[in-house]
Amino acid sequence: MAKQDKSLSTDGAILNTAISEIRELLNKSRQNVATQVNQELLSTYWHIGEIIVRYEQNEQIRAAYGEETLRQFSKTLTKEFGKGFSRSNVYNMRLFYQTYQKFQTVSGKLSWSHYCELLSISDSDKRAFYEKECIASGWSIRELKRQKESMLFERLLLSRGDSNKNEVLSLAQQGVEYAQPGDVVRDPYVFEFLGLPENKPIMESDLEAALVRNIENFLLELGRGFMFVGTQQRVPVGNTMRYVDMVFYNKLFRAYVLIELKAKEFMPEAAGQLNMYLNYYREEVNDPDDNPPIGLILCTDKNNLDVQYALGGLSNQIFVSKYVLYMPEKEQLLAQVERVLDKWHTKEEDNE
Repeated sequence: MAKQDKSLSTDGAILNTAISEIRELLNKSRQNVATQVNQELLSTYWHIGEIIVRYEQNEQIRAAYGEETLRQFSKTLTKEFGKGFSRSNVYNMRLFYQTYQKFQTVSGKLSWSHYCELLSISDSDKRAFYEKECIASGWSIRELKRQKESMLFERLLLSRGDSNKNEVLSLAQQGVEYAQPGDVVRDPYVFEFLGLPENKPIMESDLEAALVRNIENFLLELGRGFMFVGTQQRVPVGNTMRYVDMVFYNKLFRAYVLIELKAKEFMPEAAGQLNMYLNYYREEVNDPDDNPPIGLILCTDKNNLDVQYALGGLSNQIFVSKYVLYMPEKEQLLAQVERVLDKWHTKEEDNE
């Protein structure tokens, strides 16, 4: 009887292994089919756009139909092929071709819905940035919309300090490059997804709890490569037990990222506290292959001179950023970016 049970157990293990292989094969096959279907759909819509543009270039047709052209295409195609040919979608097909004149520049990693969202961005540099970040970070449509609404492109430009046209071109051509620890830092961070009141005082513990409840959105806001380790991580130094508010690991830099949350403006003593935590992690927590840990203080406001003197001379990498509980004022951010670019244009003219 025992021998029979053992035989059944062995057969069951073999069966589970076979099913696992079949499952993996089917999942891979479905992914390949979905990728091929997506690529074919993008190609079809691009070619439809090319036909529409070619049709509209006929002066007689343009004069006869004018703005009615797209409506005629939409009406006829919908009647024959069903959904998917609304006037707005046909308009996007035309715009798709006009924006991406070579189909080879279209990425099969993005869906038609991604491209419809990207086509709504008129600035080519900004659109190229969001396209590259979509591909690199695997953003869903919802994530892409949120990053656009939170003005990630403008915030990254301003986070670089005295940004210039070269920074704009770099973001457009390469997306976010992570070459040094400071590249993971944004300013400000936008936590509108927490749903916390804008003008009501909040305790640091409440802010921390809200971020944990919304950890997926928080990771998206932090950027690429972040993995959540935990909250209130112990730092036992001497006879005193201290705690880091939040700890992450960034796999791109192979480094721990220690975050201290402050429900008030930046105070210099916060830098000293975080510096001690970083020293402890470097000596006691880091594995041999890990790089030195990175510190980030998130506060409601900061004085750049205070930050400069508080962080000056420290061997550890510590950064200070503001956070806001609501979407930034678009006009204000755009005005700041315009001022930065105006400085660049002025310098360029002076050099001529």
